[in-house]
Amino acid sequence: MGLSGSETDLLHHGLTHSRRPLRKQTRPTEPRPGCRPCRVFLLRWGFIHGHALPGAPARPHEQPPVLQAVPAAARACPWAPSLQGCPCCGTDSPGHGHFQTCPLHCGLFRGQKLSQTYLCHRGATPGHRPCGSSAQRSCSVSGTAAQEQQRQVPAQVRDCRLTSLLDLALEKDYVRSKIAEYLNYLIDIGVAGFRLDAAKHMWPGDIKAFLDKLNNLNTRWFSEGTKPFIYQEVIDLGGEPIKGSEYFGNGRVTEFKYGAKLGTVIRKWNGEKMAYLKNWGEGWGFVPSDRALVFVDNHDNQRGHGAGGASILTFWDARLYKMASGFMLAHPYGFTRVMSSFRWPRYFENGKDINDWVGPPSNADGSTKPVTINEDTTCGNNWVCEHRWRQIRNMVIFRNVVDGEPFSNWWDNGSNQVAFGRGNKGFIIFNNDDWSLNVSLQTGLPAGTYCDVISGQKEGDFCTAVEVHVAADGMANFLIGNEDEDPFIAIHVDAKL
Repeated sequence: MGLSGSETDLLHHGLTHSRRPLRKQTRPTEPRPGCRPCRVFLLRWGFIHGHALPGAPARPHEQPPVLQAVPAAARACPWAPSLQGCPCCGTDSPGHGHFQTCPLHCGLFRGQKLSQTYLCHRGATPGHRPCGSSAQRSCSVSGTAAQEQQRQVPAQVRDCRLTSLLDLALEKDYVRSKIAEYLNYLIDIGVAGFRLDAAKHMWPGDIKAFLDKLNNLNTRWFSEGTKPFIYQEVIDLGGEPIKGSEYFGNGRVTEFKYGAKLGTVIRKWNGEKMAYLKNWGEGWGFVPSDRALVFVDNHDNQRGHGAGGASILTFWDARLYKMASGFMLAHPYGFTRVMSSFRWPRYFENGKDINDWVGPPSNADGSTKPVTINEDTTCGNNWVCEHRWRQIRNMVIFRNVVDGEPFSNWWDNGSNQVAFGRGNKGFIIFNNDDWSLNVSLQTGLPAGTYCDVISGQKEGDFCTAVEVHVAADGMANFLIGNEDEDPFIAIHVDAKL
């Protein structure tokens, strides 16, 4: 049935209900690369706290980030098949044991994982067992012009094959039941939810039909009655007949306009300015916040594939990428996803990266290189691990601390210097102009001295970074040079000295 658990989305459960102070930045006990060291890191830095409920009904204000990790294949191979590496049709497929026990996927462990699922089609990889012709549709469209025309006809988008991939007959109860059977197996082993790939190529009603057959999450790791977390890949940039809103009833949807627009603003293209972000979210034509899954980049558009275009920021644009990620994690709009990926040997010809197909870092014998951990807890061996960058991991904690707090105290200079708060729990300020920033602003925070969590962090009673002094009236002075390594400052109540 073309199902895969290969692309990893790790649900982060940290909430302000169980806040804890930042701990000293020393290298955690990581005896060797693998699952346990990643779990230690994710737990420590706020990506995962205990076994909080992932379902929206339990905590209506919950907006924790998801971690999307581009996985390693067992052997060197093109990157796209490595996302679809667990063949389908049965739970005895290759890779099943690895997914369950976690050695191939850093951070996949019971009670804390989301699964990528390919439900509308079955891959054409040699050696995959056929699911049976009665479970497939025969409608197919080939050729660039024909495929472009197909996008304008919803029935063809949803009923015909996606490129060469065989299309499942999701209108049949047998097919729906087999899908639900597979997903319920994953729920039984501790999966917390599912990313539904290519959801726009399925009818919303067909998706609802098999989702209605799913069990609640396993009570060994989750509270009784907890539903799986669902989000659906729906590319809706406008101009096409299929809208993301058609899928709201099934769960959240990917808001691809988010990364494209934010990248344009941070790059200062087309006259865009950060000052225009005051009404960021629905005011920019995005889907409602409680239905949105948002991200700066993903596994497709970081390579120029999928949706977003040239404005998408990636780890290759590290300084701007950190700013965009900081803004996303500080802002209350949407359910955020953080990327974690690997480098590949980019080589451009006529503006196109001809190596955009290359898979994970590999040795000469074709085996995938291990993820080594540096002294500063970042990754080596050409593994990027953006989630381990100090600026991003500390902003995950910031998001935890300010969870549920209102958007407040907006300030801008009419250009690319902006700031905003989250109630009385946190405050962030950016300088994306070509000149220095020196301004006193209302933070909304209690009086005291705070440690900037971008340039460093709080270690016990000591700050390794810039200190910000908030007066009794909530005012504080900020100085950010336009050539600073990270031209933004973030403070929150758990970073108070």
